[in-house]
Amino acid sequence: MKKFDGFPVKMTFTPIPNTFINNLMPQIDDIDELKITLYIMEALYNKKGYPRFIAFSELAGNASLMSGFKKTGNSPGEALKKALDKAIERKTILHLSLEKDEDIYFLNTPADRQAVEKLQSGELKLTGAKTGIVTAVVAAEPVNIFALYEENIGMLTPMIAEELKDAINIYPETWIEDAIKEAVKQNARRWSYITAILERWSKEGRSDGAYRRDTKKDDPEKYTGGRYGRFVRH
Repeated sequence: MKKFDGFPVKMTFTPIPNTFINNLMPQIDDIDELKITLYIMEALYNKKGYPRFIAFSELAGNASLMSGFKKTGNSPGEALKKALDKAIERKTILHLSLEKDEDIYFLNTPADRQAVEKLQSGELKLTGAKTGIVTAVVAAEPVNIFALYEENIGMLTPMIAEELKDAINIYPETWIEDAIKEAVKQNARRWSYITAILERWSKEGRSDGAYRRDTKKDDPEKYTGGRYGRFVRH
């Protein structure tokens, strides 16, 4: 066994949901399933745009990942497929087949479940499946969420920065951008209010790709009342 030299002073981090660590990880007894699940979490965290997913060709083409499947008794490709099948069966990972021999994978989050539903219904389309580089038909101009927060809400403290990173891992960045805009519109410039908006969209959906409007659209209490109020009360 090759011994680890230790973590460096400066390094990047990938958020891992507590639900995964406390509930799912103790149930996973297959090392390959654990490897592929953690790898997909890291890969999707570093992707931009909406929806965020990873193609099978990307996974199979990663030499570092595939090297970990060499001691399983199967070929690396077979081991990868079996690991993915187990993660899909457990419903940690969502799977879609776009074209012959082209499969894409998502985390089983509210935002990704909604994206999969839109892809299945044809409301959202992807291009490039046959090339192995799968992208959304309409790519949004990237927005610096951190700069947007500072410009419109207030100073970006280390705690808020971490919460923004977590939000980016859970929700499409366009949702966060729109939630910040909604907070500004309602003169509710605080992170708790933005979180309440995102929670509401996650539970109730956004039928038109923008935040859902109703008869109370100009009422700042629409996100602070009812079952969402607990997120913004002080």
